[in-house]
Amino acid sequence: MSFSSLPFRAPSLLALLGAALSLASPLAAGEPRPLGNGRDLTGWKVPAPNPFWKVADGIITGTNDEARQGSMLWTAQNYGDFECDAEARWEGEIDSGFMFRQPELQLQIGVSRSLKRDMTGCFYLGSYPEAGQARGRAKLIKPGDWNHFKIRAQGDTFTVWINGTLAVSYQNPKFAAPGPLGLQIHPGLAMKVEFRHLSIREL
Repeated sequence: MSFSSLPFRAPSLLALLGAALSLASPLAAGEPRPLGNGRDLTGWKVPAPNPFWKVADGIITGTNDEARQGSMLWTAQNYGDFECDAEARWEGEIDSGFMFRQPELQLQIGVSRSLKRDMTGCFYLGSYPEAGQARGRAKLIKPGDWNHFKIRAQGDTFTVWINGTLAVSYQNPKFAAPGPLGLQIHPGLAMKVEFRHLSIREL
């Protein structure tokens, strides 16, 4: 039997709708899941010894040690394309951030040690490229209160919302390989930073 003699079956409305949604909603690949259990540092690579990181009442607290050595807390799992939600709280002059992908890309929280000014919401890759800086960031941050960050890494595009407002969208193909997600305590200063409600959704 030739193909021309086969009866034509039009695709159903549901099939067409499903195909359209799959193209229009590339972010629906996975469900968000918490990073950690809110009780201890299970799921994270904990430094040894560990005077830096603790968990209580669902809050991960990072505090520098007396020598001000600094520390990183990394997830045990690597992530490529993802959407991460987190709340962070800090006071005073801190230098922290979220690290992800390989080579390492950082989203800054607090005061840059090199620039001596607040660069919260800006991407750092050895310097702060103009295209990766959050505009109007001073108006988006609530000092001393919980601030919500949504970070989306998809392909070569990195997008950040701060407290529900789009802050920056930065493109750079260099940061392509999957890597762990990290939280930072910067060396050289006394500081404390808190994180809660961390979750991640793989795209």
